Amino acid sequence: MTARTSISQAYHDRVEVRGRDLAADLMGRLTFTEYFHLLLTGEEPTAEQRYFLDLLLVAIAEHGMMPTNVAARMTLASDPDSLQGAVAAGILGCGPVILGTAEPCARLLAWGVREGGGAGEIARSIRAAGEKLPGFGHPVHRPVDPRAERILELADERGVSGPHVELAGALRPAVHEVWGKPLPMNVSMPIAAVMLDLGFPTSAVKGVPILARTAGLLAHLAEEQQRPIGFAMGAAAEEAIEYER
Repeated sequence: MTARTSISQAYHDRVEVRGRDLAADLMGRLTFTEYFHLLLTGEEPTAEQRYFLDLLLVAIAEHGMMPTNVAARMTLASDPDSLQGAVAAGILGCGPVILGTAEPCARLLAWGVREGGGAGEIARSIRAAGEKLPGFGHPVHRPVDPRAERILELADERGVSGPHVELAGALRPAVHEVWGKPLPMNVSMPIAAVMLDLGFPTSAVKGVPILARTAGLLAHLAEEQQRPIGFAMGAAAEEAIEYER
């Protein structure tokens, strides 16, 4: 079996990306968002795919002194010449607690739409298993996550809401009923819902928050180089934690 790739090949006189000439065709014609879509899916985006990919990247790129940004800043403080290492340190923290729930949200929504599972049934089964429902709950944004609400508002306004957005919306009252309290829908759920309704594969969903947060990390690290606070964070952590023998 021959190993194959369909993404890119460099030749002595050109670079070919997804069957297109990089310099002669793509450079100067595509925005970075459009290029990202092409790289990820092999197709140039529709107008709505480009619009919402832009929207989602903006929505998730920055969220203050999150652990990912703190880790990146402290890494750069420890090794000021390792910008790439500091970015990697931040990205490594993009797991299911911080930033990484868009993909499980996508899997849940895709399953629900495919199998015809109702929102109440989904919520009850997850609750009965003692698990957390991805896409719900936030330590800061209560009673609503403004980013999530804006994404859903624009999806309805621009007519791209489909069965995945519908299921995401139905989960909100179902979660309230099953958990016995309102839990805010966080930004991960509408990111997944809108991407699926726009035709993105489930496997592509997590790439959006990772790419977006890379931009935020670079901003934090540029500031860290000018106004360093990494060691101050380390000192504050040491002061906040009591040593126990």
